[in-house]
This record gives sequence, C-alpha cells and structure tokens, in this order.
Amino acid sequence: MGITLRLKRNSIFILFLILTVACGQVLDAGSIDLDAWKSDRFACKGLRLQHVDELREIKNTFLAATNQELLKTFGRPDRVELADRSQSFFIYFLEPAEECGEDTKKEPLKVLFRMNAINKVSEVTVTTLNP
Repeated sequence: MGITLRLKRNSIFILFLILTVACGQVLDAGSIDLDAWKSDRFACKGLRLQHVDELREIKNTFLAATNQELLKTFGRPDRVELADRSQSFFIYFLEPAEECGEDTKKEPLKVLFRMNAINKVSEVTVTTLNP
C-alpha cells in the first residue's frame, strides 16, 4: 500500500476521531500536566518524559476507556497505526520523535494505546518498540 494512500486513510480516521471527541470525558491522569502534555507534540520539548513514571503506575486505569476519552485527556495522538481486525494504536511519544528534526539512532520511548474494534482501550504499553 502506498504511503499516500496510508496517509489519506490515517487522516480520515483522525478526522473522524476528532469529530466525535465531544462525546468523551476527561480521564483521571493523576499528576500528569495535561496542558503541557498536549502542547508537546512528538515530545519535541521534552515535557512528557518527566511523567513517564506516573504513566507507568496508572496505565492500567485507562483500560476500557473510549477513543473519545483518550482524545479529550491527551489530545490528538502523535501517530495512529491501523492494525488487523479493526484495531488501531494511538501513539504518544515520550522522547523526541524524528519529526522534531533530531537525528536519533534509537527508537524513542512512547506510550501505545491499543484500541479494539469497538474503540475501547484493550492494552497500554510504555515501550520503544513499534506496534
């Protein structure tokens, strides 16, 4: 599948998610500064990394949350990866991503929210691996 087609498909998916965000509520994110989180796209400012320990402690509280609740809480994901069986991943970088213009030799740390076919979180992982 071409990159252009995948970008179009991801853009349509993200647009759909943004349009439905009004239905969700903000989740309890502990002491994570959500305004700073949302302003740190692709973790270029390094603001998200300071919350990695808190995120690891509370990650299971996000299980069964809807995609709308994630969008309300953490803002638009840095990336959305579509998977098989109508699943998808919301990806938020915790360390600067390649979009920041930095030449990194290793994969950045990120949090992956696996969304099942009914748009609920089924798994939360803090990792350097890609889905």
